[in-house]
Amino acid sequence: MIEKIGEIVAGRRTRWITLGIWIVLAAILTLTLPAVGDNEQNNAQNLEDNSPSLLADRLIKEKFPNASGVPALIVWHREGGLTNDDLTYIGQTSQALTDHPLEAQGELIPLHTMPLPALQQFVSEDKTTFVQPVSFAEQTETEVLKENLEEIKTIIREASGQDPFAASINDAEQLTVRLSGPVGISVDATDLFKGADVSLMIATVLLVLILLLLIYRSPILAIIPLVGVGFAYLVTSPILGWMAGEGYITVDAQAISIMTVLLFGAGTDYCLFLISHYRQELTREKDKGLALKRAFKDASGAIAMSGFTVVLSLFALLAARYGAYDRFAVPFSLSILIMGIASLTLVPALLAIFGRASFYPFVPRTEEEHQARAASRGKTYIKPNANKKLGMKVGKLVVTKPWTVVLVCLVFLGALATFSTQIKYTYDLLSSFPKDMQSREGFDVISASFTPGDLAPVTVVVNTDGKQVDVASKLQSVAHIDHVAEPQVSSEDPNLLAYSVVLDINPYSQEAMALIPAIKEAASDALADASIGDSDEKVWVGGQTAAQHDSKVLTDRDNTVIIPLVTILIMILLLIYLRSITATLYLIATVLLSYGAALGLGWIILHYFMGVDAIQGAIPLYAFVFLIALGEDYNIFMISSIWQKRKKMPLKQAIQEGVGETGGVITSAGLILAATFAVLATLPIQVLVQFGLITAIGVLMDTFIVRPFLVPAITALLGKKAFWPGKADLIEEPKKKQPAVSARQ
Repeated sequence: MIEKIGEIVAGRRTRWITLGIWIVLAAILTLTLPAVGDNEQNNAQNLEDNSPSLLADRLIKEKFPNASGVPALIVWHREGGLTNDDLTYIGQTSQALTDHPLEAQGELIPLHTMPLPALQQFVSEDKTTFVQPVSFAEQTETEVLKENLEEIKTIIREASGQDPFAASINDAEQLTVRLSGPVGISVDATDLFKGADVSLMIATVLLVLILLLLIYRSPILAIIPLVGVGFAYLVTSPILGWMAGEGYITVDAQAISIMTVLLFGAGTDYCLFLISHYRQELTREKDKGLALKRAFKDASGAIAMSGFTVVLSLFALLAARYGAYDRFAVPFSLSILIMGIASLTLVPALLAIFGRASFYPFVPRTEEEHQARAASRGKTYIKPNANKKLGMKVGKLVVTKPWTVVLVCLVFLGALATFSTQIKYTYDLLSSFPKDMQSREGFDVISASFTPGDLAPVTVVVNTDGKQVDVASKLQSVAHIDHVAEPQVSSEDPNLLAYSVVLDINPYSQEAMALIPAIKEAASDALADASIGDSDEKVWVGGQTAAQHDSKVLTDRDNTVIIPLVTILIMILLLIYLRSITATLYLIATVLLSYGAALGLGWIILHYFMGVDAIQGAIPLYAFVFLIALGEDYNIFMISSIWQKRKKMPLKQAIQEGVGETGGVITSAGLILAATFAVLATLPIQVLVQFGLITAIGVLMDTFIVRPFLVPAITALLGKKAFWPGKADLIEEPKKKQPAVSARQ
């Protein structure tokens, strides 16, 4: 059936119809539906509704309305010590925000009503820093928060008569101001991804174009895959924008950025696989239409299978409970699905339109055509020796010395994979930011002048049932608790007390997150000591640190569910496609080994050469889903070639020629895919740097080790067993010539 599709979309009459359909479809969707970026939501909830920290935050919001809200922290700092004028500016800022409240602004501490000696009591011990909190309602849109922060900057500039936001934080002579806290961090994170979206698109397009020009040295051929990817994006973006607008899905800037890279990387790969087959057929067949038909027949099955593998793997992210993972599922899988359709419809139509001219100036021709051209010029055509190609040499190596190849690959990849056990993980959002970013500089100032936990205190709420309970001393006994503030009593329920717990370490660090169970246990013990039953059910722990602890719990759960799920799904697909349990097992095993090696080598580079102490906790799952699905793509294309050829020739020859024929295109595709992911490493966001680097390493390992060496060598070793339990009516290998026996013998 898929062959019939090729005849329909790329026929002499229908090729223009196919192109027209794509143009009309892209135009209608673009003009009638919003782009995906128009409906992105960057403050979407990542935790489940019943997560302990969310339950605590809802309780705090309901029972302690004065304590609820998300704070922005205005960090006033002068290295040589704050002056009375500086404190006056702080009072003027408080006055302005009181007289003209910002949208969604909560209650303020009335700093403008305090005399200078009272304000000086809030200055840090080293006299350099003052932290002015401004609270905003929870779930306030990020754009609103950003506008509010810009308004605060304007107020401070007018009050001080200078621009303290532009001054260096280490300048002893100047007043500096930075906006930090949860609001500042949220706005900065959104701006990072928004700024990355456009630059990432431009960089990716230029990179792919340059690589295609270098590899194929044909301007038309370089543009065809980009046209295919461009139309796929023009169709995908409004569909996702409509789905997000209707509330069916949630998309954020991070998902859009990675989706762009995925489309250009994987989409270009699919186009190249068809183009490669077309080029080969043009050297055998004079009729360009018949050559395209044969190329489509040979490549379409593997392209469809590879695309479906990636789509299904990415769709499996819907099984995640952590919102950031779940939000990736539909955008990623839909974009690859549409790209797969484009590579099997639009790209063949474009190749049919341009024909041999697609490859200009290096046009592929049949041997007869070459001979005729050479004769017309008075020259003799010499056919190139295919066995001298690097791919054929690699193929010959893996069939003549399979044991050596397998052992070397296993030792090399296994050694790198062992380093993955040494990886340390972090869920610290601040560590993803550039060191000169406003919110991070503000946090660094707070950490140096105050207790780091002041940035985001932990809130503990207990139900005392009207009894006297010594919760504060129990909490104070927990490690890394700097101090516990006097409790607030709920105006609605006097049995509820809220304690603000300030840590003496970074509240966003993994060490701080690990304290949450101990903090809850300490509060529960205090209630139990007062003979209050069901003490665990009467303690709630909220705040940023508690939310990140819940994020880690959900992430760990998703890792244990999605990694096996994706592996099983790909195994099922391979089994259906190859009809071989043996091949399915070693194809999966080799890619899993490559994934472990990519993590290990990535950690070596990040930790020992780039000074990274820990990688983001989401990286292993992100990298796994992409590397397993995309890595299996290359295995499918290479093994498909071997499977087809073994019907016409001995298995070893089929392996050698399969490796040789797919070597060039898979190497090109792998370089392009790795390069597109490597673009992420140029962005000022550590989570994307780490993801891009590790994924690029994994793709290169699949391209240069697993696909050309390890998989074909294992296939050569197994022989007929590689096809078990399917029937393998293999053509016998040619017998080696026996040395002639001399007459004397």
